[in-house]
Parts: sequence; C-alpha cells; structure tokens
Amino acid sequence: MRRILLVLTLAILLLPAPPPNKPQTVRAGSLLVSARALPLDEGAPARQHVGALAYLGAWELRSANPGFGGISALLVDPPGQVLALSDAGILMGFHVGDGTDARRPFIAPLPVRAQDRGKPWWAWDSESLTHDPATDRYWVGFELQQMICRYGPGFVRVEACRTWPEIAAWPETGSIESLARLPDGRFLAIGEMGVTADGSHDTLLFARDPADDATPAPMHLRYYPPPGYRPTDAVALDERHLLVLNRRLTLAQLFTGTLAMVELPERLETGAQLRARPLATLAPPLLADNFEGLAVTREGSRTIVWIVSDDNHEFFQRTLLLKFALPEWPPR
Repeated sequence: MRRILLVLTLAILLLPAPPPNKPQTVRAGSLLVSARALPLDEGAPARQHVGALAYLGAWELRSANPGFGGISALLVDPPGQVLALSDAGILMGFHVGDGTDARRPFIAPLPVRAQDRGKPWWAWDSESLTHDPATDRYWVGFELQQMICRYGPGFVRVEACRTWPEIAAWPETGSIESLARLPDGRFLAIGEMGVTADGSHDTLLFARDPADDATPAPMHLRYYPPPGYRPTDAVALDERHLLVLNRRLTLAQLFTGTLAMVELPERLETGAQLRARPLATLAPPLLADNFEGLAVTREGSRTIVWIVSDDNHEFFQRTLLLKFALPEWPPR
C-alpha cells in the first residue's frame, strides 16, 4: 500500500495533468471550515518541542465546499486569521484557534485579466504568495504559466503580470513554489526543481517588483536545501534571514518536511550560496504530510511560524495547519 501511495503521489506532483479531484469552477461565497485539534505526536501527546520550535497547536481542516483544499501558500494575521491560496487559483479566508473571527469566512477565485479568460481552468496553478503590508498588494507565482502576478488591495483586481525566461527554464510543475518579499522591496524566487549542476536550486533575486515590466533581469543565486529535500515555500524574517520550508517524499516515510533558516550574505552577488540550517524536521511519528505553505507572524514578543499541507484534493492526504513559536528569534 505504501508503494502504491508513493506512485500516486509522484504522479500528482510531477505530471502536468490536473488531479481528477481538483475543482474546475468555484463561485465566490461563504466558507465553513471545521478545525479538529491534534497533538504534535499522537504517541506522546505531552510533547511540546521539535528541534528549535515550540509547539503551540495543530488542526486538521475540513470543509464540505468542494473548492476547499489544495493549499499551497498562506498568510496569517494574529492571532489566527488565515488567508490561504490553493493550487487552483482559489483564495480561502477563515479563522483558527482562540479569539473571534475578524472577517466573514470566504472562498473566491483569483481575479483574472481580460486577456487571460480564455485559458483553461487547470492552467491557474498558483503555488506561492507574498504580501507588502505597506501597500496591501499581493504577488502570486504560477507554475505551468511560469508567471508572477501582482494584485491590488483586497485582491480586487490584477494590476500586472510578467513571465520571465529565467523561470520558464524551470520545470513547469516544479518551478516557483517559493516567493518571498524582503523588507527592502526585493524579491526572492526559489525553483523547486530548478536544480543546477552542483545540486543547488536556482534562486532569482529581483531588484524590484517581479510583475513590473520595468524591473531588470534577476540575479541568479544558489540555494542548498537539507540533503534529499526540495524547497516549497519561503518567507523573510528580516533583511538578513530567510525561513525556507522543504519537502521530501520517500517510500519509508512518505512525506516529511524540514524548516530551515538561511542567513543571507551582507552583499548578495551573482552565484551567492544560500545554505539551509535545519531548525526542525516533521516526520513520523510527528504530524507529517505534504507541507507546502509557510507564514510568519508576531504575537507580543514571540515570532510565530505557521505551516500548512496541500492535500492535493486526494482522499489519502490531509489539510494540516501547524503553529509553532521560534523561541530564539529575534536573537537577543
């Protein structure tokens, strides 16, 4: 059975055809999500740490709405207001944990430019998401189309989209899984399967908005993940530090995930090496699944890390949302 699941999962992840259960059309409306609390380790429910992370909570998310699931990226506002993006161009807003819901839970497709409305539904393979809180604008990275789009406040409209030959060179179903905006306005995109000859992953540093036609060609950097892993999301902690979520799929354990930190060189130049320093690994008997989304928030003096899994709209996977504190950050 484990071998069969591995083959099915590889087909879902690597083949350009959409999974049969992936939703074709979704109408904007309200969304009801149930959240079942889970321990980090079912065999040791009192366990509260994994690596450098302190466990704060985990939930299995479910909804009767057929558009729910397939979450590949997320943003979170404290204490638990989630904005999730699926790999079918679908936005989902909901609340988890303590406190009250600050907005009405919703589900809605991303807006589409007039010139793109003829594209097939499965072409909107949105895999990465980042945000500028100062302008309330959002950027989404699309596989298959190898494109980055910028959206206005509240996702009311598409402001600009751009395809890049550097991203087009990456595999269509293993490209822009990670898109992070640095505090100074630069952007980093990491190729999930854009692997170079030395085993590193091609990483693009954009000096400005990657959806803007005036932005110059990006600089190539090299990201070295933990051995056997591939990057699936990234978020900037500050000007010099990046958190990267990494995924591995094996016959022995199926999905495992590793959260790593990258200290960026003081001066980023072409060919700069970005080396992952593992912080925590999520593998059986701990909660483990197809972890693809990463977000960071602040609660008082604590840095909070959120990790979400993509269930690929398949019966044998789950949508898991995990919450941790990074106790040693920022360093004193």
